[in-house]
Order: sequence, then structure tokens, then C-alpha cells
Amino acid sequence: MIKSNNDWAEEQFGHAKLGDPRRTARLVKMASDLAQHPGKSVVKSSPSPASMEGAYRFIRNDNVSSDDIAEAGFNATANQVHHYPLLLAIEDTTTLSYKHRSIRADLGHVNQGNRYRGLLAHSILLFAPETLDVVGLIEQQRWTRDIKTRGIRSQHLKRPYEEKEGYKWESASRNMAARLGDTMTNVISVCDREADIYDYLIYKMANQQRFVVRSMMSRHIEEGPDKLYQFASELKSVQQRQIQIAQRGGRKARKVTLDVKYAAVTLKVPSNKTGEPISLNYVGCSEGGNEDKKLNWHILTNEPVNSAEEALKIISYYEKRWLIEEYHKVWKSEGTGVEALRVQSKDNLERLATIYAFLAVRIFQLKFANEQVEDIRCEKILSSRAWKLLWVKRIKTPIPEEIPTAKWAYEHLARLGGWKDSKRNGRASVKTLWEGWLKLQAILEGYELALSLEQDL
Repeated sequence: MIKSNNDWAEEQFGHAKLGDPRRTARLVKMASDLAQHPGKSVVKSSPSPASMEGAYRFIRNDNVSSDDIAEAGFNATANQVHHYPLLLAIEDTTTLSYKHRSIRADLGHVNQGNRYRGLLAHSILLFAPETLDVVGLIEQQRWTRDIKTRGIRSQHLKRPYEEKEGYKWESASRNMAARLGDTMTNVISVCDREADIYDYLIYKMANQQRFVVRSMMSRHIEEGPDKLYQFASELKSVQQRQIQIAQRGGRKARKVTLDVKYAAVTLKVPSNKTGEPISLNYVGCSEGGNEDKKLNWHILTNEPVNSAEEALKIISYYEKRWLIEEYHKVWKSEGTGVEALRVQSKDNLERLATIYAFLAVRIFQLKFANEQVEDIRCEKILSSRAWKLLWVKRIKTPIPEEIPTAKWAYEHLARLGGWKDSKRNGRASVKTLWEGWLKLQAILEGYELALSLEQDL
């Protein structure tokens, strides 16, 4: 259930170790104010001039570390993991781009041109596949590239692994494991092709950490034909699976039928490395037909795969990887608008962006649930009193005995937020949903205040 702004801010940041309890109190107050007005500036989110001044003093305080703010949020997520027998640690990297001159000098290059400067961020989002819960952010690293090092990637074979950006995958796993301790055994890392790094796979195997990684290259293997993809092409399909490909850019939405294959494989040691071969399981998912751009997933995992059912389970885990992309979208533009921030230094930006990163999780939880709900009761997201007030506000008929579905709740939250479904696609924006939720909270608070006054009288 989505908590009130104050309860959420206290849970996320109330135990932050910032060197002074007054700083922690300011952080909680500031996070609560920003949660009340997602996507708005600090000025527009502050309820008073004093709150605004306090927020700006906090953002500009060199004694406040963005890492300490983040650690409080990560620990809040870690405190929830014991509720779940299985968690997917879905991770990826994104860029935060800025073009205003006041901050460009402090930031690094993020693209091939000179128009933008920015930060890079690598995030790990915990997701519970059995209950469809977005649990929270457990790790996020931010860094800048030195503009003088542009083009250094061409020298990647000459540089130590620990000095490459690719080391972020191992570094992130180390930080996550340190926070989760023994519960790390319930976590499966889900990564895209960029994580197909021999050193990273060796680290995960040596530390008995579970993973599902999409293959980036046709590696040399010890089985059958020398190369992985050729070997995979000769495997027999054990099952077919239909999935819906979403519309994106110039690509049309379509439904595809995929052939599912699996086998045990042994990756040979790359010629420029020393070590031992890696014994893994391979799961393939390929589209038939003569399409020019056929969907083709080659997945490597250390999870057991001895049946078609287990192979399909691995594919279902990888299919959830889109969640991290959607989370980054909420963080950057759809929800908190972190890329619209206009601050004067990199340190100030990082402090504010870190708070926004956790606020984005809260907004994304609402967005995700809206897109997934079928016949789930609305009390999964709203209290009994809250949905009844929503019913009275929107339906204006006697409250039913049967609890409405979450789908009903999201439609009327969106309409409370001003949604008209003018595009006739049945989809409300995350900001509209959130506006509706905030209005409902105001109604709920007013109702509870009236009850307390009535009792006092």
C-alpha cells in the first residue's frame, strides 16, 4: 500500500546519518514536500519561504554527502527484503543530460557531440516476481566522464578491468551483497548484454551469486561447434512462447512467436584472460520467419535449467528487465524531472538527484501497478477508508459491500487527477495518476481531521 508523503519520507530518510539530527529532519521534511509536488521545483514544492530557504541550505551544504542520503534509502529497501522468497535485481545504466551553462563545466561528456554534459548513473531495482511488487532501489552509482578521455574506449584491451566502466556491474553487486547479507541468496541479478563480461561472470560464479545475463557475443565454447550462437542454432526447440513487443520509436507493436531452447555450455577463457572455463546454462529465445530484425535472445545463467518449464522461467525473469528502463524514464522525465533541474554545481545536483531517485521509485510503483492490475482488489494500494472516499467522490452512490478492483481505483484516481482519456487509449500518464492520488490524500486527511474534531467536541 502506498504510504502518505510524511510516512514515506520518514521511512526512507529518517535514519540518515548526516552528522547532525537537524540535517536528517530537514531531509525528511524536504523529501515529503517534494513528494507532494512531483516534477515541481524546490521553490514550487516548498509550502513556505522558510521551508524553501531550509531546502536550499540543505542542497548547498558541503557537509551533506549524497552518498549518505542514498545509503539511508538503500537501507530502507534492505529492511523489506525478508518479506520475499525471491527477488530480481534488475540493473542498467542511464545518462542524466544537461545543457544549461551554469553547470556544464562541472559535468562530463555523455554523447558524441558537445551539446550536452551530464552524469552517468547505474541503478539496481529490486522486484518481487511472485507478488509483482516493485520493492525499491538497493544500489545506484553516479559518475562523470572526463572530457579529456573521450575515445579511451578504443584502448579497452590495454586498461585494467577495475579501471573500465564495465567494472560498475561487479562494483554494484559487491555493494548490494554488503547491504543484503545472507538474503543475497534469494536475489537473481538480471542484466542486459553490456554485463556479458568474462570478469563479471567469474565474480558472480566465485561468490555464488545468481544471475541472468543476455549474451553480447558468440563466445567460444567447449561443446559442439566452437561458437555459442552456431551451437544454439542447432538446438531443437522445446517449447514456443508468444510475447507482445511494445511500440517504440519507429517500431510497430506486434505479437511474436518464439522458439525456446536450452542447453548446458562451457565458456572458454578469452585469449586475453587467464583463468578457468565457466560452466553455465544457456537459454535461447528466437523468432522464426523471414523478418529483417527478428527478436533473438541468447541468455546465460547459473540457475538450474533442466526442463522447458525452467527455461521459460528464465525468459520470464529477463522479460522484467524493461522495468529498470521505465524506472529511469520516471526519474528523468515522466515523474520527477531530474533532467530539468537547474542548479549551480555538480555536488548540489547530486544531492537533489539522489532524493529524486527514491521519489521516482515511489511514483514508479504506482505506474507499474496501474499497468499490471487485472482482478486485484484495490486494498492492495488504498486503505479501506481511502477507496470508500474515492467511491463517494467519484461515483456518488452507496458504497458497495464487495471491494472494487485495483483497475477501478486507478481509473478513478486518474480521473480525479484530471484525466479525460482524450486519446481513447485508456492510458493515463503517471503524473495524472499521481495528482489524483495526492488529491485523494487531501480528502482523506480532511475527513480524518473532521472525525477527530467531532470526537473532541
